[in-house]
Amino acid sequence: MIKKIPVGISDFKELIQDNYYFVDKTLFIKDIIEDGAKAILLPRPRRFGKTLNMSMLKYFFEKTQEDNSVLFQNLEICNYKDIMNYQGKYPVIYISFKDIKYSNWKDCREAIAFLISSIFEDFKYVIDEKSSEQEQYYYNKILSSNSSIVELEMSFKVLTELLYKKTGKKPIVLIDEYDVPIQEAYLKKYYDELIGFMRNFFSGALKDNIYLEKAVLTGILRVAKESIFSGLNNLIIYSILSPYYNQYFGFTEKELEILLNYYKINCDIENIKEWYNGYKFGELTIYNPWSVLNYIRERKMGFRAYWANTSSNDLIRDLLAKGNNAVKSELETLINGKKLVKAIDENIVMNEIEMSTENLWSFLLFSGYLKILNTEIIDGRVYCTLGIPNKEVKFIYEEIILKWFKENINNDEFLHMLTALTKGDIDTFDMIFADTVEKTLSYFDVSGESEKFYHAFVLGMLVALKDTHDVKSNRESGYGRYDVMIIPKDKQNLGIIIEFKKINKRRKETLEDGVEKALNQIEEKDYKQELLDLGIKNIIELGIAFEGKEVLVKSK
Repeated sequence: MIKKIPVGISDFKELIQDNYYFVDKTLFIKDIIEDGAKAILLPRPRRFGKTLNMSMLKYFFEKTQEDNSVLFQNLEICNYKDIMNYQGKYPVIYISFKDIKYSNWKDCREAIAFLISSIFEDFKYVIDEKSSEQEQYYYNKILSSNSSIVELEMSFKVLTELLYKKTGKKPIVLIDEYDVPIQEAYLKKYYDELIGFMRNFFSGALKDNIYLEKAVLTGILRVAKESIFSGLNNLIIYSILSPYYNQYFGFTEKELEILLNYYKINCDIENIKEWYNGYKFGELTIYNPWSVLNYIRERKMGFRAYWANTSSNDLIRDLLAKGNNAVKSELETLINGKKLVKAIDENIVMNEIEMSTENLWSFLLFSGYLKILNTEIIDGRVYCTLGIPNKEVKFIYEEIILKWFKENINNDEFLHMLTALTKGDIDTFDMIFADTVEKTLSYFDVSGESEKFYHAFVLGMLVALKDTHDVKSNRESGYGRYDVMIIPKDKQNLGIIIEFKKINKRRKETLEDGVEKALNQIEEKDYKQELLDLGIKNIIELGIAFEGKEVLVKSK
């Protein structure tokens, strides 16, 4: 019987017992045991197998009435008898923060209290007639979800001690998706309250806790120690820049080949690489497991962006929308298939992402929206050559850009405007474009720079016209750099050169002056030469002058 495809199955026991296909990652257990670190953080992008691996650790270590060793029969870990001696020997505290997504701190705190209460419910046996009144009182407060914020913060520290006293074994603590509430708090503006709680919670559970055997944490980001892991000198972090643990998250080339052969899929390998490959963890090439498995299950539907629909991209969209002109321009560069070299900071401080483009690119990298092409260390700083990983992630960027416009511009108007432009109907284009500027500028004009709109407009063109035109910006041509060139894929159609000019009223410049300067620059620098070299004879030169929300368009 062919094994079922494990899309959305993150419980290890269910996956093994119900005949789902399992890409054997059990040597992850061996590496965790042999790692000398007391606490380990493994940040990886979403849907790369973090929760399944944590579930596997739970079933391996946890001492239960059931014999969970049968789950590991015929798997790679069984070849290591000394490691199998650890199976079923520990109390395990497992918590996942993946569903802690609330619009305010009050609801978030209540949800965390309820979550911790449910965990304490599983360990009620640690309280008996020998327990002190103080222990009983505290335990019952946590169970009733009626504890103070301080009692919640110290809950795992107390629970590890009680478990050790009861069982004689130090517990293992597994914390999955630790940073989900952090990102949500950042979006919903209660970041400081949440960070204050998390800092004390992790400190209580992990810092100098003599009752802790080992802790493993997963999340998307390596959040800066000073903001949440303050003073945790026993915490070792293995990010995607590290050479360790990378084979356990996502599919390697070899694992993908075995998987495809099992399901008799051999003809689509190159397309699978283009769509779902491209991630570089350490020196390993990694495939997105969520997307690969979804493709195998639904391959008759063709290649699609499965990863795009797994969670909200609101944070990514907001950060890119608020980015300055350089961010918009560099996003154009990436979508056009070019590379960026950026200093990468592994210590993300969420509330500083908007203040630093360096933080932004680091955030996009560790979240899975960029790939590493090359890494170099200069004067102690890590510099990475970055690109878009694959067609799936490029699709996500394109959807984000289109959503900017759909939220602020009537989509039909936007498409009508672009149609008028590419057909050479400049009067219609001018009318809709001026109206669009008036309606839309405030959305992009976050920091008072109206040029943001024009960069966003170019991004919108780049995405909306991708099937019929190549849109290039700030590229060498003739004797200088043009702002935008729209190159028709059908050489009989119209080629367009656009030059933007921002006027300076203090110098008594007018919109008419700006337009003339733009058109003169196009001619003087011979920007049309690139189009002529491509065999495009029908060319329009367009000058667009602007000052704030005032805009003038003129063609030649």
